[in-house]
Amino acid sequence: MKKQSIGVGLMGMGVIGGQVARVLTDEGRHLSEDIGCPVVLRKIKITPANLERPQVKAMDPKLFTTDEDEFFNEPGIDVIVEVIGGERPAFDYLKRAMTTGRSAVTSNKEVIAKRGAELRAISQQNNVNLRYGASVGGGIPLVAPFMFELVANKLSSIHAIVNGTTNFILTRMEKDGMEFGAALKEAQRRGYAESDPRNDIEGIDACYKIAILATLATHKQVRPDDVYHEGISRLTSHDFKYARELGYAIKLLAIAKDENGAVEARVHPVFIPEDSLIASVNDVYNAILVEGDLVGKVLFFGQGAGPLPTSSNVVADVVAEAQDIVAGVGCRSKWIMQTGTAIKPMSDIDSRYYLRLNVADRPGVLAQIARVLGDNNISIASCIQKETDNAAQTAEIVIMTHMAREKAMQKALAELKGLSVMKEIGNFVRVES
Repeated sequence: MKKQSIGVGLMGMGVIGGQVARVLTDEGRHLSEDIGCPVVLRKIKITPANLERPQVKAMDPKLFTTDEDEFFNEPGIDVIVEVIGGERPAFDYLKRAMTTGRSAVTSNKEVIAKRGAELRAISQQNNVNLRYGASVGGGIPLVAPFMFELVANKLSSIHAIVNGTTNFILTRMEKDGMEFGAALKEAQRRGYAESDPRNDIEGIDACYKIAILATLATHKQVRPDDVYHEGISRLTSHDFKYARELGYAIKLLAIAKDENGAVEARVHPVFIPEDSLIASVNDVYNAILVEGDLVGKVLFFGQGAGPLPTSSNVVADVVAEAQDIVAGVGCRSKWIMQTGTAIKPMSDIDSRYYLRLNVADRPGVLAQIARVLGDNNISIASCIQKETDNAAQTAEIVIMTHMAREKAMQKALAELKGLSVMKEIGNFVRVES
């Protein structure tokens, strides 16, 4: 029997939820033409605090409930959209949706990164779909290409700018010579950074996103705890000045690689050549560079956050799911997660390194530094004395290394700190070529 309509239940009426509700109501006729039958927003689960929101007051009050059971018992709901965020109770809501025969759509990166494997298994067991296109990249279509269009490829690497807040901060530091604190305040003033920006500036948000992408790319479960993450707060205007002189840009990259059966996943600032594909991605934009054995390099680019682009992906998932329901298509995601995933420890990665050192300005200092690095099998590619403080009798030295093992570099850094001539290790940043 042909479906007369597709009913949607929405959980959450914050910035993203409000925009999703607006699109589903205002653009319903247009969406219905694409689906083949009307799409109807039937119920919205909100918290009591959201009852006073202007958008809520402007809509039919019968749409809203603060009661979970009333929401799930509403007849005629085919697709449940979760835009609450966080791991709990979102996981419980998504599980309940799918175990009661409804497909689920979510923009929630944390729940997918942490519990995605469980949720995918539940969707397969109940022959319904779990769609999470907006969990990574905001409005950039990423998840579907990873699941379907790129499936013929063995994806060997992902290099991604997936946090618009940190990219805006780094852009201001590079272009305007701002220090980190001032750039962060500017991001907060413009609404790009939260009052508590820790998840962004410490790389936690990017950690969730690369865990999702690495899992999709490798079919091996990569959890957030498997991903090394490091933030951007140690960077200064000195680092950007020296990077520019050396022909590099600085970006917070989320990196995943599949090498010899082991998955490498990490988030941290990197020096990347200024002529590389993602070096010129600035402000709040995201870019995801994927390399496959057949397709070569593919670059995804666009706005990675905000209510408009994120709602674009959420509603696209709703429409795609509605089309499948009308066509009688059940769970599309049939791929099997590989077991026994080997996660490559951060200590075993190989990289080049940039070092900025503040040292005593006297003879023999470079020899001491070179000896420590050499003893740890770290070869110096270049070494330049940049600035001298005659009053303090100190100098700033910039060193670029050849490829070295991370655990060797960490050991060398500890030994360098113990040198009497070492005033401060100003910074060290990994280099991706």
